[in-house]
Amino acid sequence: MSLSPNIVARLREICGKENLLTDPSDCWPYGYDNSRRQALPDAVVLATDHDQIQGLIQHCNQEKIPLIARGRGTGTTGATVPIHGGIVLSLERMTRIIKMDPANRIMVVEPGITNQQVQDAAKEHGFFWSPDPTSAAFCTVGGNLAYNSAGPRTVKYGSTRDNVLGLRAIIGEGNEIRTGVYTSKGVVGYDLTRLLIGSEGTLAVITEATLKLLPLPEAKRTLQAIYRDIDSAAKAVSAIMAQPVTPCALEFIDGLAIEMIRSYSKANLPQGAGAMLMIEVDGLEAGLDQAADKVAAAARNDGLLDVTVARNQDEVKALWETRKALSPALRNIAPKKINEDVVVPVSEIPTLISGLQDLAGKFGITIVNFGHAGNGNIHVNLLIDPDDPQQMQNAEKCLDEVFSLVLKLNGTISGEHGVGLEKRDFVAREIDAVTLDLMQRIKRQFDPNNILNPGKKLPPQ
Repeated sequence: MSLSPNIVARLREICGKENLLTDPSDCWPYGYDNSRRQALPDAVVLATDHDQIQGLIQHCNQEKIPLIARGRGTGTTGATVPIHGGIVLSLERMTRIIKMDPANRIMVVEPGITNQQVQDAAKEHGFFWSPDPTSAAFCTVGGNLAYNSAGPRTVKYGSTRDNVLGLRAIIGEGNEIRTGVYTSKGVVGYDLTRLLIGSEGTLAVITEATLKLLPLPEAKRTLQAIYRDIDSAAKAVSAIMAQPVTPCALEFIDGLAIEMIRSYSKANLPQGAGAMLMIEVDGLEAGLDQAADKVAAAARNDGLLDVTVARNQDEVKALWETRKALSPALRNIAPKKINEDVVVPVSEIPTLISGLQDLAGKFGITIVNFGHAGNGNIHVNLLIDPDDPQQMQNAEKCLDEVFSLVLKLNGTISGEHGVGLEKRDFVAREIDAVTLDLMQRIKRQFDPNNILNPGKKLPPQ
């Protein structure tokens, strides 16, 4: 669609000339995310406050103009790509900390602030916010909320939904709503906070978030455990999660990933390793060594090749450098990767990995797996050549069977990367028709004219 001169003039009135982009060369950078999909928006609004956004949504609702809210574009599912044109609402300028309340362990922020900025501000008062995605230095809190992205610490501290007390937002008709509470408990009304978190901007645009902070732990201990095979590593994960010391991170890397790390870096890893676990334990300094020893004991089984407990920062750095070598190694192996973040019950990880290995052979595609083992959240990476039509076709068929395998194992097709466009057409496999219809009706209730990020999250009716 294209915007009439009258609509553009009204947008200038609402948002200010300095906050509006209409030249295609200026708008193109706001038409893509990390999925590598791209579409040109008709305009971009760089909002600076709540009232601007409310006026904008009211106008878009009246004129039935699609409105797509976005942060820094680090998402991988195409959720912020303006496939129907319309207006991209960038929240990157809304970076204020509205309130810091150490006495109640609360921080109220605007959605454009980065995760790292929140962590830095919280740290000054002895706190942290639990969500810690890999892209924390770049991704915004608004993006964390949109996808319910949380990262490795979820295993101990819960997801983004568990660490947000309330929201201020604007629904599709342009009305402001406030959800949640300012306290750690509250059951009045329905829990709309948890509904909006993970909705990918399809129900409302969040303009403020009340974050629940946690005290910084005194110390951490880092462990690396290497196993002969996937089964041994998975059994160790179950044993670790069954004992009283809950790790704050429990990361998994498969054998193929280990070989890539060995080829790319100088990491000293045993030959014949089939899987590796990276484990962190945090808490009080007193007794932390004993806690780490308990986790190490739980990690031991017949398939263990080696376990290392880091006792100082240099040793911690050396262990994590092994894991950090994986991403550049993957980039060297293939010009493109399809990265999916499926989740299965922890006990089903061996079956999942075995099934993925079978699919790799069937379709002639290299598949590398790593992720958050404590939650069963495995990042499945299909390494492909985008210039090879046959390989691209095989990748589509392979991905279809990957999702079928995950659902067969009582899993879910997305843990924290969201649905967007990439997984939208698979949603009906996971959610039954009656439940899906209820979700569609919720969407219409929040957004009757379907202007908020249309065509995302749920399959078309």
